[in-house]
Amino acid sequence: MNDEAVLSPAPDEGRVQAPEPEVVDHVAVARLYGSPLFQLPQDLYIPPDALEVFLEAFEGPLDLLLYLIRKQNFNILDIPLADVTRQYLSYVEQIRSTNLELASEYLLMAAMLIEIKSRMLLPPKKTEEGQEPEDPRAELVRRLLEYEQIKLAAAGLDRLPVLGRDFLRGQVYIEQALKPRFPDVSLDELREAWQDILKRAKLTQHHKITREELSVREHMSMLLRTLQGRRFIEFQDLFDPSRGAQVLVVTFIAMLELARERLLEVTQAEAFAPIYVRLSYQPA
Repeated sequence: MNDEAVLSPAPDEGRVQAPEPEVVDHVAVARLYGSPLFQLPQDLYIPPDALEVFLEAFEGPLDLLLYLIRKQNFNILDIPLADVTRQYLSYVEQIRSTNLELASEYLLMAAMLIEIKSRMLLPPKKTEEGQEPEDPRAELVRRLLEYEQIKLAAAGLDRLPVLGRDFLRGQVYIEQALKPRFPDVSLDELREAWQDILKRAKLTQHHKITREELSVREHMSMLLRTLQGRRFIEFQDLFDPSRGAQVLVVTFIAMLELARERLLEVTQAEAFAPIYVRLSYQPA
């Protein structure tokens, strides 16, 4: 009896599939959904647009026309329209099969090239003044030269450093201790403070009539001596209502004169706060 066993399918079981090879390295060329492929499929379908590659990108008909002229070192003032038009139409035919909307813009330039070439084949028309007729290519050459100048200028601008692309703006934060600036005393506040002093002076005035010669300079010196060695004095403390309104007026004029000469300062910590008077700080 032979030692080899013959496997026969049972009536209820399907066909026994041969086990797939576990190791496919160096044998299978690929895997398809996990299954090994030992040779490339012959019916592999690749869409035509999948391998479409554009080697040159043009920004319009003038850009393509200028590219064909400069690539072959043609004289732009003497364009061989036959060769350039043939190459131009070849490119348009390629893009027409894929993008008809884009090709319509290029077809307009192609019609212009053919029209210029047909005008060159006709005998030139004589002008009334006997001058040479204008070259049919002149307008096209002018447009090409203007476009080339703009394109070179745009390339020059693009080579300039651009913020955010070529460099970043440096930002340095410097912390500074700001000296608090007290609000300035307005004329209205100074007038109200002076009127309040006058009201108190009238309440304490005497009816004794005397004649006294008052000197503004003398009271200026008295104010400077009073403020000497003191940081500040409240505005109302500079006046003595008991000495009468005349002395108060001269003292107030003396204070204003010293403020005008920048020998003292009238300050206020905040709005509606008491008014203070102090000597001006002169830099050394």
